[in-house]
Amino acid sequence: MPGTLQPRAAPPDSCDERLNGDLPFGAALRSSIAARLETFTSHILSPEELRRAAVVIAIVAGAHGEAACLLTRRPETIKRHAGQFALPGGRVDPGESEADAALRELHEEIGISAARSDILGTLDDYATQSGFRMRPFVLWIEDETGLAPDPREVARIYRIPLAELASPALPTLHPVPHSEQPAISLRLPTIGDELHAPTGAILYQFREVAFAGRHTRVGHFAQPRFSWQ
Repeated sequence: MPGTLQPRAAPPDSCDERLNGDLPFGAALRSSIAARLETFTSHILSPEELRRAAVVIAIVAGAHGEAACLLTRRPETIKRHAGQFALPGGRVDPGESEADAALRELHEEIGISAARSDILGTLDDYATQSGFRMRPFVLWIEDETGLAPDPREVARIYRIPLAELASPALPTLHPVPHSEQPAISLRLPTIGDELHAPTGAILYQFREVAFAGRHTRVGHFAQPRFSWQ
């Protein structure tokens, strides 16, 4: 039966906070998230045998001034991962750094221009079953000028309130026949659906590290077959 995950205990010097209600988008939140990411030691995977990719957790202002992050849904017409939810991002080009790829993909996919100074930190490298080493970058976006999804890659953009990610009902674990480890998912009211790994796992680690100061790892959870076949 599906179940909820009991998170790893927080380190003694971390601040274990649960968010209640809307979380205002502003300098205090930016400083808090940046500080927690600064104390987090990301797990870096060897690039050997894995293709490099970068994704962006873009923190923006929501419709009512609360903090939110951007989530996209892929068009049904594309060849791979049609209709799936995803964070902005993609492959790292030859000679390009992961950080530069994250900024480039953010602009190419949804039209937002950001700088390295907007990067608050990184999470663990995530190895996908499709053979990528995905590096998540957390960005604080003050200026959304130019926000416009590329219809070839993005069918819709969602603003997921960060307080929604902090719900104690998240995540849910699902047994899968192809792995001894369960799969992880997040049921998010904004999308009215389950968000599965890799994206669901990355956003769960973001919630644990950036909100609660818990250095939780997620790379061991199984990935559903539809996410990589």
